Amino acid sequence: MTIKRYNTAAIIGGSSYGVADYVRAIYLAIQQNNIEYDVYVMKSSDRLDNLAAIHYGAGDLWWIIAAASGIGWALQVPPTTLIRIPTSLKQIIALLR
Repeated sequence: MTIKRYNTAAIIGGSSYGVADYVRAIYLAIQQNNIEYDVYVMKSSDRLDNLAAIHYGAGDLWWIIAAASGIGWALQVPPTTLIRIPTSLKQIIALLR
């Protein structure tokens, strides 16, 4: 299953979710410590799609990091910004089912 930002709706486990639902669920799970994550300090050369490619093997999953960090949809985030990177896509998928 692929979860992409530009889906207006996606079917996961037979249920349809809109992207806004994903964002809200991921952000709340991070705030409530229901999913594991690493904290990272952005450097001037960092972009979320590059971090997603490193951590998930797919740059198009950058929006998961953005959702977890509560930073909106910007690919480029100012240096020294603390972001949260969920460590397991399995936890993200389970959260959205």
